[in-house]
Amino acid sequence: MKTLLILRHAKSSWKEELPDHERPLKKRGERDAVKIGDLLRQRDLVPDLILCSTAKRTRSTADLVAETCGYEGHIKLQSCLYGAEPEDYVQALASLESPYRRVMVIGHNPGLEMLLETLTAASELLPTAALAQIELPISSWAELEETTEGQLIHVWVPREL
Repeated sequence: MKTLLILRHAKSSWKEELPDHERPLKKRGERDAVKIGDLLRQRDLVPDLILCSTAKRTRSTADLVAETCGYEGHIKLQSCLYGAEPEDYVQALASLESPYRRVMVIGHNPGLEMLLETLTAASELLPTAALAQIELPISSWAELEETTEGQLIHVWVPREL
């Protein structure tokens, strides 16, 4: 059994005229990322590995979440997760070594909502900084496919914490 944590990046700023890839987090986004980090620590859900889109807002989200929850590993940046479709996430996860029991992906909508639905058949909204926990009936990440039938355990939204 493997655990997949899906985290949408925290609230970003549209204030400056920047390319989408370079948009920073808003203050609210920073606060929400810390809330999610606290939740991971409190619920003993600290990931073994974090895969993250290369966009500035996802990297900032990853850094704040990792620092707050006590994650000590390397945050693996993957350009294929920027604007990713479900198959891109599945491919990135399926290429992982098996020792990782709990992996977090940090990315963008609509790809993350589509990934959640692909793996669980659950249609859930993932507003900014929302976290979903999915249990996958696989013993190795290499077994993960788009047809894998996982179980959605919970979705947390910062404003409800």
